[in-house]
Amino acid sequence: MSQTAKALDVVQPRRLRPIMEVGREFGLLESEMISYGPFKAKVSLEVLKRLSSRPDGQLVVVTAITPTRAGEGKTTSAISLTQGLGRIGASVALCLRQPSTGPLFGIKGGGTGGGLAQIVPMEEINLHFTGDIHAVEAAHNLLAAVIDAAIFHGQLEIGPSFITWPRTLDVNDRALRHIVTGLGGDEHGVPRESSFIIAAASEIMAILALASDLEDLRQRVGRIIVAQRKDGSFVTAEDLRVAGAMTVLLKDALLPNIVQTMEGQPALVHAGPFGNIAHGNNSLLADQIALKLADVVVTEAGFGADLGLEKFAHIVARYGHLRPSAAVLVATVRALKSHGGLPMARLAEENLDALKRGAENLAAHIDIVRAFGMRCIVAVNRFPGDTERELALVNELAIQFGADGAVVNDGFARGGDGSIELAEAVLGATRNGSNFAPIYPPTTPIREQIQTLAHRLYGAADVEFLPECQKRIDWLTERGMGTLPVCMSKTHLSLSHDPSLKGRPRGFTLPIRNVYPSAGAGFIVALAGDIQLMPGLGKEPAYTRIELAPNGQITGLT
Repeated sequence: MSQTAKALDVVQPRRLRPIMEVGREFGLLESEMISYGPFKAKVSLEVLKRLSSRPDGQLVVVTAITPTRAGEGKTTSAISLTQGLGRIGASVALCLRQPSTGPLFGIKGGGTGGGLAQIVPMEEINLHFTGDIHAVEAAHNLLAAVIDAAIFHGQLEIGPSFITWPRTLDVNDRALRHIVTGLGGDEHGVPRESSFIIAAASEIMAILALASDLEDLRQRVGRIIVAQRKDGSFVTAEDLRVAGAMTVLLKDALLPNIVQTMEGQPALVHAGPFGNIAHGNNSLLADQIALKLADVVVTEAGFGADLGLEKFAHIVARYGHLRPSAAVLVATVRALKSHGGLPMARLAEENLDALKRGAENLAAHIDIVRAFGMRCIVAVNRFPGDTERELALVNELAIQFGADGAVVNDGFARGGDGSIELAEAVLGATRNGSNFAPIYPPTTPIREQIQTLAHRLYGAADVEFLPECQKRIDWLTERGMGTLPVCMSKTHLSLSHDPSLKGRPRGFTLPIRNVYPSAGAGFIVALAGDIQLMPGLGKEPAYTRIELAPNGQITGLT
């Protein structure tokens, strides 16, 4: 019998409670919840007005070391930590990104945790949920259709190569990465090259995650840049007179969604911006609402500390005036052995030497957390096959590297019971308030932001700005965008720009190929690698395991 199966005999999750009951216990009024069936609801923004004078709770950001392609259980760890805090009597809430059906049917499967550390109803959250992603797709593709219609009717005189706005779909489909539209003769439009991106990569998803209210949403949508005229001026959604209609499509999607963990704690699951070309965090509104209602809020940042945590610090915290108290850094024995040079086929072997070599990656991420003035608790997420010697060594090394605590987390197999020690360590780390500070002030120019990130967080020896990039930075600066926060677009599989450089790379040169504005979201994307915005399906994707039983039960989503 597996470890998880044994755990299920001992620790049974609490029954799924009506969401209105969960919300009332959380502190929401019934009038502030819009039910989407018995187990999910949207939360009205009126709660922020009602509780505007209430002090915020303590914010804990869950991040990770540089992950392997399979992931290291960061979402599962965030959920189990929330359950563990609930077990020791803390007033706690969880904030997570909404899963995308791209990875759901592709490589990773569902995005709602695993084992006894899940948010529920799992099937509904992983699939259509409350329709937010559909709203993002509709608003995005409406804008794309308007662009082509304006060209067709002679209302937008611009060459096809000057259009930068793609179309979107929330399914992995490599055949749509590069397409030609408008074929079939003059009556069907103007032929041009275009592309599709996955919905999580849409700037509208990033806008949804950063907007503070409906008015702010409307203004951000209007600022979206879709094309550039030959004289260098931008064409925006506002110019095309479609921003109002797009905002109408997004009106309900702006409201955070509330569900629950398997043990009954409230979970706000809202928005899901891409972690590479966007900021990779759940919505700012979800964090702000949770902080007014709970003493401790657990929020997850995408990928490793070099990406999700850094962007949380310089983009989310900047726009939302947030001050996180502590970070939980998720590490796994298998990932550290991989960083130490052990091939995937041998990760199940005990190998303390490879683990020690790979622990340099852990040290780098602890340094990143500490660079922001945050206390760092390392959560070693236990996997089957991990030996006690390996787990103890990771804990020991984490303390040597400067972590404020290191705990083996057994939340997958034991739920909240397996995360009590982690919860106690995190609660202790939040008791002295926050010393959080960004590593550069908000007035820092684009080049200096990039250089600071490269040297202090990634370990680069130098930064190379390609000639076209130099001109682009000057051009954006002249147009008043020179101090917008930089959102680095690079691989999540290495601290560097090169996914093959494992561990803690040093002495490399970070190449910046170009920069472009996400004016609606409010940041500048810096391209330090070739990031694929429309994933493809592999030979054995996750969808092959998904089935619907005659009784209506869905299997294979986790």
